[in-house]
Amino acid sequence: MRSTSKSRLKKELSLLGVVTIAAGTTLSAGFFLLPGIAAAEAGPAMVLAYVLAAVPLVPATFSVIELATAMPRAGGVYFFLDRALGPYFGTIGGIGTWLALVLKVAFALVGIGVYLTYYLPGLPMTTIAVALAMVLGIVNYFGARKTGRLQILLVAGLLLILAVFMGAGLPQVRPEHFDHFFDAGTSALLSTTGLVYISYVGMTNVASLSEEVKDPERNLPLGVIFALGTAVLIYALGTVVMVGVVPMDKLAGNLTPVLAAATATMGSTGGLLVTVAALFAFVSVANAGTLSASRYPLAMSRDHILPSPFRRMSRGGTPYISLLATVGTIVAIVLVLDPTRIAKLASAFQLLMFALVCAAVIVMRESRIPSYDPGYRSPGYPWMQIAGIAIPVLLIYEMGVLPSLFSLGMVLVATVWYFAYARHRVTREGAIYHVFERLGQRRHEGLDSELRGIMKEKGLRRGDPFDEIVARALVIDREEETTFDEVVAIAAEHFASVAPHSAEEFFKRFQEGSRIGATPVSRGIALPHLHVDGLDAPEMVLVRARRGIEVRVAEPLSGKEHAETVTAVFFLVSPEGDPARHLRVLARIAGRVEEGSFAADWRHAQDCQQLKEALLHDERFVSITVAGGTPAEPLAGKRIRDIELPDGCLVAIIRRDGVSIVPRGKTVLALGDRLTVIGDPKDLSSVRARFSAHERS
Repeated sequence: MRSTSKSRLKKELSLLGVVTIAAGTTLSAGFFLLPGIAAAEAGPAMVLAYVLAAVPLVPATFSVIELATAMPRAGGVYFFLDRALGPYFGTIGGIGTWLALVLKVAFALVGIGVYLTYYLPGLPMTTIAVALAMVLGIVNYFGARKTGRLQILLVAGLLLILAVFMGAGLPQVRPEHFDHFFDAGTSALLSTTGLVYISYVGMTNVASLSEEVKDPERNLPLGVIFALGTAVLIYALGTVVMVGVVPMDKLAGNLTPVLAAATATMGSTGGLLVTVAALFAFVSVANAGTLSASRYPLAMSRDHILPSPFRRMSRGGTPYISLLATVGTIVAIVLVLDPTRIAKLASAFQLLMFALVCAAVIVMRESRIPSYDPGYRSPGYPWMQIAGIAIPVLLIYEMGVLPSLFSLGMVLVATVWYFAYARHRVTREGAIYHVFERLGQRRHEGLDSELRGIMKEKGLRRGDPFDEIVARALVIDREEETTFDEVVAIAAEHFASVAPHSAEEFFKRFQEGSRIGATPVSRGIALPHLHVDGLDAPEMVLVRARRGIEVRVAEPLSGKEHAETVTAVFFLVSPEGDPARHLRVLARIAGRVEEGSFAADWRHAQDCQQLKEALLHDERFVSITVAGGTPAEPLAGKRIRDIELPDGCLVAIIRRDGVSIVPRGKTVLALGDRLTVIGDPKDLSSVRARFSAHERS
């Protein structure tokens, strides 16, 4: 079920990349083609329809962000539905969303012709669309970084031209054009809202790239929410300009409404300018859509829902078979079908997917899986998600029979594929079986394990006090032979001094965890851990046993015991109220243990201070020796409180004359002291530069 680290996609997308991909997939046909069609149905009220169309997207956006920060994996909607509702729903979401994205890309490529032929009639637009699809495929082959850079350029140019368009148009808006605003009626308004909803559906497709986003817990929420706000503002102001400067009889049914409005306000120069903007918009949609769509076959192949070739990676880390299949399908649709008709029908399916995504958040939260640990939690739970389920259902109904039948057809195609190919190749179930524990035989324990693996990859969250926990930990360093019971007894005595529980209770609970298989043992490391009430902050005890300790470990499923020899034991106890932080700390320890440098650092550590430093990542601490002839020499004789360090750094440990002492603000440093400074990696870089170990010139 889990792919190896070698098959992971590179984290190359910055916050700006997230914003431009999310916004770029939104500002295309919805802005440059659909307003004329919407005006024919709803009249001036189409301005309100565009604003209302963003409402059902809000619950889906919040839900997608929550799921993406908990499970930053390629495949977006597919991965979320698979892990929450099971592989059947994942197959429907994966195949259907991939096809909807491919149709949207084909629609964008063909849509270019609508504006180009205004100035250059007779161009072979099908040939141009196919050639552009191939060029974008080549750009995508070189990875998300190159694709993201192209996207930034396209969206920056688009937003600049749209700012000029709205700046010139808003002062010329005629209020009388908004007379008889609601004459078309409520039903027409809702139907138009469903029609233009497709304008926003690309907003959350960036979630399929969450595996490639740097710091997804920060950049995904900020990027998507900012992009959504930008898109709504542009649609609202842009449609006001179109309605306000173009008479309704000329706007209704017009396939180049922005061109008409720009020509009315800025003449032929304005028309040419927005044509360039339209090209930027359609190419940006095709570029971002190709990138997002190509990650769906990759994700489904990882889970054996699609054949294994789709997860093959190029040397540069691109899923090239998945990309080739995506681009090939886009080209086939452009050549054989009419994407302008089919893409509109796919809007209903996207609505269905958004409803299921909201349901997935409810399932994941109610599953109470401790390792479900999103960096962003949707506000208004569960009412936000309930609204996110109900509103799309209403809009699908208002859209009529044909879009609903198209969505049903896509569901049937995915269903046939699941039962014919995938069903017998997958062994997992979704988190929904964690909700209904009475169906215990269907509960899939591997999901919690997979989410723990994801937590390990995401790392610590800003504010997690891992460095401080390690800095104040008790260290037991045994040269002689020792037993597990002996080190458990010492750890229990220490924890009893900081928590309102007896040493006997700690000893019993640690031993019980080993007997029932709750103590992870791997790579010569044991991780006994507990949640206890009455504790203010997590506490640790580090044990090094040079001659090894034999630990009796029970298999969780069979209950059979076997002996494991470990050279390190890390005891961790955490307060009851924050199980997710407890798991993140455990995941950080496990991640550090798996790093190639750990074993040697741990084995060769000369003292307690170096043992603690072995557990810290190199980027998260700086070791400074106060010695003559070094930049740190002036620290001798200074109190710690008088040392100028960045706000995010602190002196955690002092080693003096072979003894570790706890630093206080009034502690005076002396020559020969060895300091361990912990803090944020960015702040520590300046400390390294200032107190470099090289001697002064």
